[in-house]
Amino acid sequence: MKRVSSLAVLVAAFLVLPGCATITAGEMQSVSLTTQTQDGTPVEKADCVLKNDRGEWTATTPAQIAVRRSAEDLTVTCRKDGAADGLLRAISRVAGGMLGNIIIGGGIGAIIDHTKGTGYDYPDALPVKMGASVTVDKSPPESRGGNADTP
Repeated sequence: MKRVSSLAVLVAAFLVLPGCATITAGEMQSVSLTTQTQDGTPVEKADCVLKNDRGEWTATTPAQIAVRRSAEDLTVTCRKDGAADGLLRAISRVAGGMLGNIIIGGGIGAIIDHTKGTGYDYPDALPVKMGASVTVDKSPPESRGGNADTP
């Protein structure tokens, strides 16, 4: 009887734990995309292209857009007549669900989350500065061990 109970717990763990971030976060993440001049004045109706290794999306600012999560950074290029292009790199960071999988569930769930991209997050706000190239990162500078050019 004890052997059957152990087997049932093991099977349940393999069914529930793997892909935890896949279940809680999903493959898509909604981000807020805005454009502004270098002094912070909003720029409306800039045409933007967002890219990572999982796809390419287009939007006109300001916009709320869903992008596919990935371990790779997200690049954003925005263009508007009469303004210099704006470039942004959004750093991909490991999400909490992925860490939970590693700690609680072992490697299987983490592998699933990594493969699907669901174990990662981008910053929720992507403020593109026209005429500049910026990097945004969800984690605070002190946790990265250095200075960053994040807003």
